[in-house]
Amino acid sequence: MKKQELIDIGVNLTNAAFHKDLPDVIERASAQGVRRLIVTGTDIAESQLAYQLTQDYPQQLYATAGIHPHDARHATNDSWLQIKTLAQHDSVVAIGECGLDFNRDFSPRPMQEAAFAKQLELAAELNMPVFMHERDANERFIAILKEYRSALPAAVLHCFTGSASDLAACLELDLHIGITGWICDERRGTDLYQLVRDIPADRLMLETDAPYLLPRNLKPKPKSRRNEPCHLPHVAETIARARGEDIDSLLSRSLQVTEQFFRLPKL
Repeated sequence: MKKQELIDIGVNLTNAAFHKDLPDVIERASAQGVRRLIVTGTDIAESQLAYQLTQDYPQQLYATAGIHPHDARHATNDSWLQIKTLAQHDSVVAIGECGLDFNRDFSPRPMQEAAFAKQLELAAELNMPVFMHERDANERFIAILKEYRSALPAAVLHCFTGSASDLAACLELDLHIGITGWICDERRGTDLYQLVRDIPADRLMLETDAPYLLPRNLKPKPKSRRNEPCHLPHVAETIARARGEDIDSLLSRSLQVTEQFFRLPKL
């Protein structure tokens, strides 16, 4: 496959899994055409680290700043000021990762909902896109998001793994949808493989969520279970196959959509 440029919209480069060989990980991604990466901020410390990485790799790494629902219990009034301060930097391109996770419930649900609403309010105030997470919470997620959606310039539900009705509810709110290597999983990803064709081309974006969600159908099978952004072209090929779409067309459109969503400069 021709190495068109790809952008990984969700990669956890601050994760300890990448501490020993981060420059090599970034180089391997670039060699596969994944030349820009958006580093996910999941709490205050990780958001600050994500921003710091963007300074080491200008115009190659960008970052989000936010508090994941798992960490909502740790949010304080000062947290929102720190996110707002980080968001002033040009390389911080979205608020989040924020949302709801009623699957693991690492934070009490009322705290998750309050933190989600606060970050949506902040994104609206700053006129910034929002990068969102949702697990087993679609009804409340949609209800809270509806209150702010008209004030948000753009919003993406990353790592979508939901049902047809979940997708319909998201598209009704004009959300972008991020697809990961979950679609490559013959055990868990079969429904998503069918659903991905229902995502409008101007709402579809690509991501690995590395180091998580290593595509199960990679051949030869990697020795390590750690996912890397260099595997994004494989995810894209699987998506194109599921949609019955030409891979070059998919990549060109995805690049355009992603640059527009995050307001990235064209390289």
